Amino acid sequence: MIRELQTVVGLLDTPLFHKIGEAADSIDRPCYAVGGCVRDLFLDRPAKDFDFVTVGSGIELAEEVSRRLGKGAHLTVFRNFGTAQVKSHDLELEFVGARKESYSRNSRKPVVEDGTLTDDLSRRDFTVNALALRVNRDGFGELVDLFDGIGDMKRGLLRTPLDPDITFSDDPLRMMRAIRFAAQLGFTIVDETFEALSRNAERIRIISRERIATELNKIMLSPRPSLGWELLEKSGLLAIIFPEFHAMKGVQVVKGRAHKDNFYHTLEVLDNVARKSDNLWLRWAALLHDIAKPVTKRWDDHVGWTFHNHNFIGAKMVPRIFNNLRLPQDTKMKYVAKLVELHMRPIALVEDEVTDSAVRRLINDAGDDLEDLMTLCEADITSKNQEKVKRLLANFALVREKMEDLNARDNIRNFQPPVDGMEIMQTFGIGGSPVVGTIKSAIKNAILDGEIGNNHEEAYALMLRLGAENGLTPVG
Repeated sequence: MIRELQTVVGLLDTPLFHKIGEAADSIDRPCYAVGGCVRDLFLDRPAKDFDFVTVGSGIELAEEVSRRLGKGAHLTVFRNFGTAQVKSHDLELEFVGARKESYSRNSRKPVVEDGTLTDDLSRRDFTVNALALRVNRDGFGELVDLFDGIGDMKRGLLRTPLDPDITFSDDPLRMMRAIRFAAQLGFTIVDETFEALSRNAERIRIISRERIATELNKIMLSPRPSLGWELLEKSGLLAIIFPEFHAMKGVQVVKGRAHKDNFYHTLEVLDNVARKSDNLWLRWAALLHDIAKPVTKRWDDHVGWTFHNHNFIGAKMVPRIFNNLRLPQDTKMKYVAKLVELHMRPIALVEDEVTDSAVRRLINDAGDDLEDLMTLCEADITSKNQEKVKRLLANFALVREKMEDLNARDNIRNFQPPVDGMEIMQTFGIGGSPVVGTIKSAIKNAILDGEIGNNHEEAYALMLRLGAENGLTPVG
């Protein structure tokens, strides 16, 4: 369902939009809200940024709008681009003159010329983004829909206003945007448009990795991100922009035994996580949790398909993948790598006997990311055997109970041994040496294994005993 035009016009019927219309009238300019903001108004999606187009100078109109809005408005002019921005009432208002564009083969930067409103709407990427609403006093709320964008919204379709081959070849980023909108809005890219997208997939190579990353993150934050990733694979874009993930698709059969298709398994895990969390980086961890399976895949005549150490190797792949995709090289990347490395640990606990020692170690190693790790691991249960799923989830519930009990009793999460390296050196009158690390590590392991409590008295007693075993005696 989309809103009726009357409802949308009612949303624009505010002092702010009337002031914009008055500013345009004062310099005798037509002015229209255009593009994604209009689309979102019809689709009942939040819109904080509004784009306006006029025939003539967008900068001149923005200056007049800013003047009329007064002290609460902040004007920024981008003369090189012929645009200006006014920030007011927690909204960003962008103003530009109507234009037409032409492109060279090796760049997505267009040659821009002044144009008409029809020229401006014709250059838009998709019909649902080629809508305009007039804000002048005369004709306030009048809709301009040259390409049946409203009809496409009602039908849930994405198509280009003009020839899709030209649209995508001129600006290949529009291919990523098509797939992003399909994922965000749940729309279908019409066959003619998708076929042109696939034909032009190689053109994506002229787009910067930073711009591609922006679109990928928006796909990841969509309600069902698997829709976007499936379209990236089907179109041929995935093999170009993210070959490691493309390599996960497919099933190999040896002696009648096949492994699961790890591409589709991963997308199922990703959607499971997306239903529980809007944490972008937890979603990336879900996408990458099995990323090393193609390089670790082996056939063993006794056990069948194996993917030994795929979690450890996958964690080592994360920094390179983040660098290639121009994703952050900071704590966010380390968080994803950590979850990729640890994602097999809770599953191992579920399938084996749950020992206090193993749970303590997991709590300590996961630290503040323990809940996210458990969310990822529960999402990783994708078996078609519902009895198996129920059994594993029930076991996970037991692991969670034990985690809560042990952490409340032993205070293990993010703990540091009660005796640190400085105290060891001072007690025995020694400088830094390997034996200090050995003693400190042994104390930490003894606490994690439940051999001593997480307190200074027992840790100090163990330190003295370990020191004596290494020929050390307390000083003083």
